[in-house]
Amino acid sequence: MIKCLFKILEGIILYLYEFIQLFINVFFSPLPPTKDSPRIGHVAVIGAGITGISTAAHLRSHGFEVTIFDESPDIGGIWRRVNSTSNLQINSLFYRFHPLAFYRSFYPFRDEILAQQHKVLTTYGLDKCIRFNTRVTKIERHSSSSSQDSKIGGPSRWIVNGNKSEVFDGLVVTIGTCGKPRIISLPNQDQFKGKIIHSCELDDLDYTGKSVVVIGGAASGVEVAETAVAKGAKKATILARSDKWFIPRNVILDSCLSMFPYIFKTLTTLVPEQLIRRLHYRDLEEKMTPTFPLYSSTPVVNNAFFRLVRQGSADYHRGEVTSVKSDGLEWNYRLRSQRKGEEGEKKFINADIIVLASGYHRPSMDFLPKDLFPDGYSSPNMYLQCFPVHDPSIVCTNATYVDGFGSVGSLHIGIYARLLALFLRRPETRPSSQFMRFWVDTVRIFKRGFFGGPLEFFTYPEVCIWLAACMLQCPERIPYFFFVMFGFGEWYVAKDGSSRFRYPIMNFWSRIMKQLHRLPLERPQFYIPGPQQRV
Repeated sequence: MIKCLFKILEGIILYLYEFIQLFINVFFSPLPPTKDSPRIGHVAVIGAGITGISTAAHLRSHGFEVTIFDESPDIGGIWRRVNSTSNLQINSLFYRFHPLAFYRSFYPFRDEILAQQHKVLTTYGLDKCIRFNTRVTKIERHSSSSSQDSKIGGPSRWIVNGNKSEVFDGLVVTIGTCGKPRIISLPNQDQFKGKIIHSCELDDLDYTGKSVVVIGGAASGVEVAETAVAKGAKKATILARSDKWFIPRNVILDSCLSMFPYIFKTLTTLVPEQLIRRLHYRDLEEKMTPTFPLYSSTPVVNNAFFRLVRQGSADYHRGEVTSVKSDGLEWNYRLRSQRKGEEGEKKFINADIIVLASGYHRPSMDFLPKDLFPDGYSSPNMYLQCFPVHDPSIVCTNATYVDGFGSVGSLHIGIYARLLALFLRRPETRPSSQFMRFWVDTVRIFKRGFFGGPLEFFTYPEVCIWLAACMLQCPERIPYFFFVMFGFGEWYVAKDGSSRFRYPIMNFWSRIMKQLHRLPLERPQFYIPGPQQRV
């Protein structure tokens, strides 16, 4: 009875959440372009994952022609390569990669996320602007660039893959941080009689009654353990070379943790970290708590794995594989006080399946001109962490991310896209190369000695503060504050052919009516979470 009441309550909360999303869809989604929409400028977008599709949609709705390049045969980025059982770690409230996104659950699975990407793709006509199976190998400046001297700073105009017949005014690099699967070799793995697979190959695997050993303790390793137990594995054991912080799946708590001001370094150590230790880890503190601070690397957002460990269905150990045998593997067991690689106790564990949760190779940006990244100012040490210090006509949204507390699929994608649009349309708003260097140096001085690094780790409020300050510190940018930060306002072509900007306050309701007619809005539906059907 109590469980039933909780399910009904969860259904009501989801129903209200869908209404909130519908409100965001109507009031914050940019209008899709029409055949008569002006086109002022051409931008190349490299990468067709959530960041690339969202950025291209924002730019196209604000008057830019876009061309998307992707080496894959379809959109989706990392979401196209993961398992069907993969879902969001964080609440989907923090994964609104575009205002038009609409989720039917708090933690949607792969196919629902891909469906939302396809909806944005078709709504904004991006399916006609994308070039699949096209790997970008070289970016060059066109001779029409305002400055060929990288020390002076752009903006430049760009050529992709040597095609001089097509010149781009701006460039967006959205290749992400997860490329091809990283396949590691284990000592003597050829002796193993069972299966050795990567964590992205879980679909259609039979776990029934089998012992599963997972090499790697990050998010993908935890997903493997949960999936294996749910599909009947005898036991799933994680062997982690290094620990990761685990925080609960709770939208209120996660919001507080992500919004905690990291600038107060002492408080972040004394308050949130101790609460997580005492209330979340509890009896597993010695077994699983890292020795480094909470606010120094990206955490794993999960509740279920701790429950499985306490039930005995799963286990977690620190250590390294020393040798693979026919029926299992030998490994070096380490205590929490021992460092990675330090010799510990030699142990053996039986295994029928070994899963390599070794992550993915980070894509390289080596196709960009080398002079964009002078010594000391390469990724992630860039202006606002995404603009090369020598040219504001390029933005590398989410491609420079290392670690952080918050989401890579949230509001900042649109903000960076609109900021690039502003820099391209209004020359007086562009930062100088000297100022962009000064910004990077200031952040590095201010955050000297911080755990994780000055620009290698940040919390979401830091990004918001950076972007808001960027708009307010330059008088020429202030009139466009609400455009860049919230998407309000529109560009139009005046009678003299010039590009102008306005806030359409007087025709606000007519714009809303256009939204209702031109956007594929989804209706909220009430249902009871679980195996029940929607009602």
